[in-house]
Amino acid sequence: MKKSVLATVTTLALGIIANNPLLAVTPKAFEQSQVITTAADYAILSPRARITPENEMLNDRLLNLLPALMAEQNLDMWLVINREKAEDPVYFTLVPQPSFAARRTTMLVFYRQADGSVEKLTVNRYPLGAPYAPAWQGGSLTEQWQALGELIVSKNPKRIGINMSNDWPVADGLTASLYQQLTQVLPADWQSKLVSAENLVVRWLEQRTEQELAVYPQAVALARGVIAEGFSNKVITPGVTTTDDVAWFLRERFSELQLPVWFMPYVSLQRPGTVCEKDTAFCGESGVIQRGDILHTDVGICYLKLCTDTQEMAYVLKPTEQDAPAGLKKALATGNQWQDILTAQFKTGLTGNQILSATQQKSRAAGILSSTYTHPLGFFGHAPGPTIGMWDNQGPTPVQGDWPLYANTAYAIEGNIKFALPEWQQQLVHIKLEQSAYFDGQKVVYLAGRQTQWHLIK
Repeated sequence: MKKSVLATVTTLALGIIANNPLLAVTPKAFEQSQVITTAADYAILSPRARITPENEMLNDRLLNLLPALMAEQNLDMWLVINREKAEDPVYFTLVPQPSFAARRTTMLVFYRQADGSVEKLTVNRYPLGAPYAPAWQGGSLTEQWQALGELIVSKNPKRIGINMSNDWPVADGLTASLYQQLTQVLPADWQSKLVSAENLVVRWLEQRTEQELAVYPQAVALARGVIAEGFSNKVITPGVTTTDDVAWFLRERFSELQLPVWFMPYVSLQRPGTVCEKDTAFCGESGVIQRGDILHTDVGICYLKLCTDTQEMAYVLKPTEQDAPAGLKKALATGNQWQDILTAQFKTGLTGNQILSATQQKSRAAGILSSTYTHPLGFFGHAPGPTIGMWDNQGPTPVQGDWPLYANTAYAIEGNIKFALPEWQQQLVHIKLEQSAYFDGQKVVYLAGRQTQWHLIK
């Protein structure tokens, strides 16, 4: 591995966080000070420069992670077969950059050898390149399928993982027609060797490596830095700027920085009179931002193949105010208390449903009106792994909620609390928080800090 490249990316991550008080890694209070305002301050790698670290991280995963996961799931072979414009969801996490699509029909073959290493082969009409070795290339589609069948038979695996799943969309990438063609090129009595690779796919997608965890903070810091810009007087003029204006600023800012979003950013406001009852799923509305408003945003970007999901809160100061009202400070602190209760329940081997139940019990005991809907992060914003509640289902989630917690996995610590605000005649306000974090097997660590003070718009 070229250490200098990843070391540079890691240094950039630490530099962004260290130089911006809004991105403190420790849960210290935010300071209302200068925010990053130029693209150069973000020190983002160009799309071309991202290829080397992305491929270094991929090669590390294929060399060191995949063999362990295939052994864990007792698979001798794993097939990832897809066609151009209908790619398997897991395909782009397995191929070197720059890759934008499968070429016609693209076949990846992973074979676990006697020494535990994994042979990485392609059966393609076009070469894919390192780290894959071509087992066959050129010829017709019929010859390609025949070559795949012959390769599989020659390896004589006992269990062959294929991407078919009733429960995990990311593990259901093998289409019905491709499955039919696969069975046609294998001996008739080999049907029993084909098994679902769903557990392998989930483990592959949820597991974070040391190299990824070294650079993940930068991706999160970038998202939080742009939020800090959006929630500032650089963007917001009370009485003029709308919530949609701020949402589009965020969208266009990420585009300017060449950071893909995985959903449209959105911004909402709350003010006295906003409908917010105990059973209201989400409190907030759109419109022109006024002094005294509470603002909320939700953004998600991907950088170096790693995705983030972030929600933060702001307050628009009235002319006579220099700081957020005491009630709002207590409301945000209550949200942080809920976060602490949730992350304290993370223990290796517990399921998402068990973590949810424990969080709910302890939150109720603390007198907190909360809703928890935390999900894994990684190559997807809504990644596979243990679901810890859903916004529209605060009870057990079948299958995904039954998935156990593993070490070295990343999560969007997402949920909300409702708080009776004294300054608004005890009207409930909705504090919606979400920060990207990882679980190291012992504790949850926020990748680029978390919000503990209000963003203030003067």
